[in-house]
Amino acid sequence: MTVSEIFETMEYGVAPESTEDALAWLKDQENRFGHFIDGTFTEPGEGFDSRNPANGETLATLTQGTQADVDAAVKAARRAHPKWEGLGGHGRARYLYALARLLQKHARMFAVLESLDNGKPIRESRDIDVPLAQRHFYFHAGMAQLMEDALPDREALGVCGQVIPWNFPLLMLAWKIAPALAVGNTVVLKPAEYTSLTALLFADICRQAGLPKGVVNIITGDGTVGEMIVAADVDKVAFTGSTAVGRRIREATAGSGKALTLELGGKSPYIVFDDADLDSAVEGLVDAIWFNQGQVCCAGSRLLVHEPVAEVFYAKLRARMDKLRVGNPLDKSIDVGAIVDPVQLKAITELVASNSAGHTHVATAQLPEVGSFYPPTLITGLNPADTLMQEEIFGPVLVSSTFRTPADAVALANNTRYGLAATVWSENINLALDIAPKLASGIVWINGTNLMDAAAGFGGVRESGFGREGGWEGLAGYTRPKGARKPLKEISAFSGSGDPVDPIDRTAKLFIGGKQSRPDGGYSRPVWGKSGGQLGHVSLANRKDLRNAVEAAQAAKSWARTSGHLRAQILYYIAENLSARAAEFARRLNDMRGGKLGEKEIEATIQRLFTYAAWADKNDGQVHGVPIRGVALAMKEPVGVIGAICPNEMPLLGLISCMAPAIAMGNRVILSASEPFPLAATDFIQILETSDVPSGVVNILTGPHADVARHMASHMDVDAVWSFADKDLCADIERASASNLKRTWVNNGFARDWMGKAGQGKEFLDAATEIKNIWVPYGE
Repeated sequence: MTVSEIFETMEYGVAPESTEDALAWLKDQENRFGHFIDGTFTEPGEGFDSRNPANGETLATLTQGTQADVDAAVKAARRAHPKWEGLGGHGRARYLYALARLLQKHARMFAVLESLDNGKPIRESRDIDVPLAQRHFYFHAGMAQLMEDALPDREALGVCGQVIPWNFPLLMLAWKIAPALAVGNTVVLKPAEYTSLTALLFADICRQAGLPKGVVNIITGDGTVGEMIVAADVDKVAFTGSTAVGRRIREATAGSGKALTLELGGKSPYIVFDDADLDSAVEGLVDAIWFNQGQVCCAGSRLLVHEPVAEVFYAKLRARMDKLRVGNPLDKSIDVGAIVDPVQLKAITELVASNSAGHTHVATAQLPEVGSFYPPTLITGLNPADTLMQEEIFGPVLVSSTFRTPADAVALANNTRYGLAATVWSENINLALDIAPKLASGIVWINGTNLMDAAAGFGGVRESGFGREGGWEGLAGYTRPKGARKPLKEISAFSGSGDPVDPIDRTAKLFIGGKQSRPDGGYSRPVWGKSGGQLGHVSLANRKDLRNAVEAAQAAKSWARTSGHLRAQILYYIAENLSARAAEFARRLNDMRGGKLGEKEIEATIQRLFTYAAWADKNDGQVHGVPIRGVALAMKEPVGVIGAICPNEMPLLGLISCMAPAIAMGNRVILSASEPFPLAATDFIQILETSDVPSGVVNILTGPHADVARHMASHMDVDAVWSFADKDLCADIERASASNLKRTWVNNGFARDWMGKAGQGKEFLDAATEIKNIWVPYGE
């Protein structure tokens, strides 16, 4: 083309990126790789080919991991852990800094290899993936340096098993490895079967950095290797991938005591209001759904457009789609690259072909004749219940419907089982900041999309998983409280045959929806004191009583919108009313358990109520220092409805230690009281009734924990379950929680000092809150 023709057509010329260095590195390894275990590459074994999805050519042959390989990697990581943690924060920071520098020195090779292996455009891997990976290692080098001062009461978990996906191979590696190493863990990581090459190049720079042997171990292979790592002797499993696999991992790790982080699928809404800058919103949408060929868990794949501007917006969007360039990922002028593998291409094709609803527009871009390519596609006029509006397509396919009011937009956006990310476009910042907190998602972008940084946690709610990657919250997920843990002692209820202690019969009821209620099953049992006297009868709750409690808690949603000041006042009032009857409650505790510890427990209970009343309006979020012209607001929000299996050993203090932090942060609770000593909880009902606690905020069930725990964990309208019961019950709770991937916090059969620091504090507040990061760019 001549210069004049270029000015006339505005066509992009071909701008190929050289693959020479990346292919030379592969050739140096004879295009065959073993695993990286204990600081060295193993001899290549039987395996599978890694192919370039843009042309189908084989790049290298990788080794299929075996059980022996996984065992060897875990043993190496276990051996390396004490010395690695013993280096201290500064010692680890030096290595993380070295890895960051080496990622910079080899940045172009990493970018080219990523695009060869994954199919994403080189400009994306070069300008987004690799710089963000570098940023994570720099950021966490700083975290390592600061840990001993910032987190003095926390320590590393030990060995972390990590399984990452194929859509961001190097970036996901950085998200997992950097925080784990920063706090003193060692890792065994499995990259995705389709895209392992940049992980192996990273292993090579670990050698260049002189990283101690066994600190980082990388095993390649298919999904069976991931299953082996999950089942191995590791202390934490961190997984990014599909919701279906995440659910199986939750079930597999139940009762094992392994910490678990799941970053799963999404069907993220992209909301465009009528006052939005429509041209900017279109450009943002290009990045939201056609970035990385739509193979992004937080992709804005569900477009919701305000009716007054819908047709105008769709026309602009179709025109922009038709200008997108699809082709060779190594061409710097390409917008959309190749789908990662023919298997994924087939899945996208079949899912879209099965749809007959709405109107489909396919971009006019010409696809290459060879390779796994799919055209940018827009499907409008869908109903919220249509399959494509609910299911994650994981490809360059955008589905859309319209809304009339802001309330409609929120309802449609939240009409999904996922909750990873959301985008809001509006020039009215008041409207945008009103909508953002109402969206069920871990991240909200205002007038922007796909903004990410190591300083701001990334992760979701609902079936998008739990835990965060990045930020202080992500770092905390790789630590645990310091100190030895003691097994929980079994406590049985007393038996007896004596006369009732009270001359008037006392049959304690359940407390549901602000009222005392009889149990659905109509059963109760006697409660005996240590001396053999009958202290009263207690109701036995069943799954229907739990159902009623959940309904009552759901009806009390407005509690989450109350101010921290109001919640603090109510907690202070509860403490005041309990203090007025302290002597009576202390005697009751002594009658139930024997001994004379009742006074101390009451005093500790009153202090705990004061503690969480104080925290109610002080557990603030923060503004993250992200490198954009804008802010990332970390808002601490209530989890929702929390079910708690309260400890047996401290019947009143344990119940308050579960209740107070939860309601202080705006949650509603369903408390299963101490099984052997339930009357402390039922007496406390009278305090609640006189302390202005709104109905449904606190609900109390009595009877065997096992009768309600599993149903609590599997209930779709319970958002989290805490359990301080025996290990077997904790395992049942974790297993049942896989139904909707709710958060669980269990003691794994270890005792907790309820009178001391372990019975209160930040750990409880963190369990009672979700962090939502709201990104607000500013400026023209």
